[in-house]
Amino acid sequence: MGKNRRVTRTSTRAPRLDQVCANAVDVARAGITEVEPADVGEHLGAIAEGDRLVTHFFECRLAGYRGWRWAVTVTRVPRSRHVTICETTLLPGPDALLAPSWLPWQERLQPGDLGVGDLLPTPPDDERLAPGYLLSDDPAVEETAWELGLGRVRVMSREGRTETAQRWYDGDHGPGAPISVAAPRTARCGTCGFYLPLSGALRQAFGVCGNLYAPDDGRVVSADHGCGAHSETLVETSEAPVDELPTVYDDSEVEAITVSRAPGSVESGEPPEPYGHG
Repeated sequence: MGKNRRVTRTSTRAPRLDQVCANAVDVARAGITEVEPADVGEHLGAIAEGDRLVTHFFECRLAGYRGWRWAVTVTRVPRSRHVTICETTLLPGPDALLAPSWLPWQERLQPGDLGVGDLLPTPPDDERLAPGYLLSDDPAVEETAWELGLGRVRVMSREGRTETAQRWYDGDHGPGAPISVAAPRTARCGTCGFYLPLSGALRQAFGVCGNLYAPDDGRVVSADHGCGAHSETLVETSEAPVDELPTVYDDSEVEAITVSRAPGSVESGEPPEPYGHG
């Protein structure tokens, strides 16, 4: 026969709120000495941290700390009613106003942040760049990278060109831009006389706008971008002469009106009246 084994189950007992420590609200409030008394608000409650260990929460009225709480932990020794303070700190509440999570400067940097006089170092392991002495799959790079004394230390890698092309295509100078959507379907940059194609691997998809009157002048645009300043945009004007209708008088619409003689008028055939001078 097998032996019967007794299984012992252990359960974690929740700490019981010590009433002596829970009633020591004034003691806990007096322990907040980092700020003025006016910066400590109402008592928000107390929780049990352990046996005879209680944390009191008070409203924080400091400017810029909306939703934060003062937390004061108090305790007492067994069979003693004297409460002492263990720790005082400032903690965020459930609806506290918190600063955004910290990010390295490389991830915080946004396009347009670089100002006059600023320096932006490029990491040595930037995946967008590749050493200039490596053979490249971009013909434009091959033409210049090996020029004696003029070769660049690093050139754009395939990842760098792909990322750049996608950013340009999805931006304000791609086919989805509002000005491109509103333009005629035939008014695409790739067929415009002011379109200056790029060199290298991006030549088939991108170029620079050279139209002084276009909103994208001097900017890189995709070949299927468009606007109303296309070189072949023509406004058709009507040159047909306007026929003037002849003036027609309808005698049947004329109403005869009898006009009476005004006082002093002379009938035809009557002698003229003297004017009183010879």
